[in-house]
Amino acid sequence: MNILAALRQAEAKLQKQADKVRQQLDAVRAATKILGREVAGSGKRIGKKKRKMSAAARAKIGKATKARWARFRAEKKRKGKG
Repeated sequence: MNILAALRQAEAKLQKQADKVRQQLDAVRAATKILGREVAGSGKRIGKKKRKMSAAARAKIGKATKARWARFRAEKKRKGKG
């Protein structure tokens, strides 16, 4: 069997696989679109409930973030002068 014929055969095989995958992808996209409409229409979250954070936890995170940025700016300022 010559190389050209083998390449054409491989191309045909890959084309069949690509077509099959495209069909599957279209089916998944259609399902996602339908489910997306259902979720948007119902106004309900699917999956885990949204966790609520206490005010103390938010304050602690905010304080840590401000400290992190202060260290970053101080380091940047220190490097800029050197």
